[in-house]
Amino acid sequence: MNDAANTDLSADAPVSPAAPTVRYESQLRRVTRRFLRHKLAVFGGIGVILLIASALFADLLSPHDPIFIDTSLRFLFPMDNPSYPLGTDEIGRDTLSRLLHGGRISLVVGVVAMIATVVTGAVIGLTAGYYGGWIDNLIMRFVDTMLCFPQVFLLLVVAAFVTPTLISISLIIGLTSWMEVSRIVRAEILHLKEQDFIQAAHALGASGARIMFKELLPNTMAPILVAATLKVATAVLMESYISYLGYGIQPPLASWGNMLTNAQSYFDTVPFLAVLPGVMITFTVLSFNFLGDGLRDALDPRLKMDQ
Repeated sequence: MNDAANTDLSADAPVSPAAPTVRYESQLRRVTRRFLRHKLAVFGGIGVILLIASALFADLLSPHDPIFIDTSLRFLFPMDNPSYPLGTDEIGRDTLSRLLHGGRISLVVGVVAMIATVVTGAVIGLTAGYYGGWIDNLIMRFVDTMLCFPQVFLLLVVAAFVTPTLISISLIIGLTSWMEVSRIVRAEILHLKEQDFIQAAHALGASGARIMFKELLPNTMAPILVAATLKVATAVLMESYISYLGYGIQPPLASWGNMLTNAQSYFDTVPFLAVLPGVMITFTVLSFNFLGDGLRDALDPRLKMDQ
């Protein structure tokens, strides 16, 4: 009887619904999904990949030596000669080959300048934000003073006294554009150093250097990564500008800036010599800017991109 009653009761007992399955998504996958929703960022990422590939394989992709001169082939228009699909310049050099090698130079300048910018700005912003007080005030007043001078003015002044080489131009650009990065890092450090994990590190006796470089700096990598991407675009633009003014990369090396300089006298008759490097500069700057915007949106958890 008892067994039967128990059987009946168990049969009539309501069945609880199954617990809902909780799906956990890794941070990398979440960032990737948010990034792919940003169509312009995807376009920028593809553009950056193509630019890097063309720079790495410029020697293989170039149909001719970019500094080879053949005056009998001056001012060939695009598609006039199948061997010179983008024509030739004022002294018979292949335009396509110079664009590819000029892109390599411009991207190297952009990356080296970005590294100098990010390292300098991150260290200065980290120091100011962590120590605070008179150190912070002194550093930030220096930053404010540097920001009072236009970057182009600083570039031209320094470049006038330095022998223009690939490394020197890159460092000049990088060391005159770190101020915005230092402000970004400082703002992040001021917020992070009040968090519980930093207070716990202090309580455990961690040194200032360990807290700065092991605890604080890794937690500012997201905004630093975004700033680094945008600074590549700025550096490419600045290199083109000072090369256009004659203070940047010097011939016979090709850069998009000095290609514009050489083409300005012939713009009325052979405009493609100026249009092609101008298009490449524009495409590069847009690609890196779109990529930086997409990374910023994907890495910022406060933005509601999924809706």
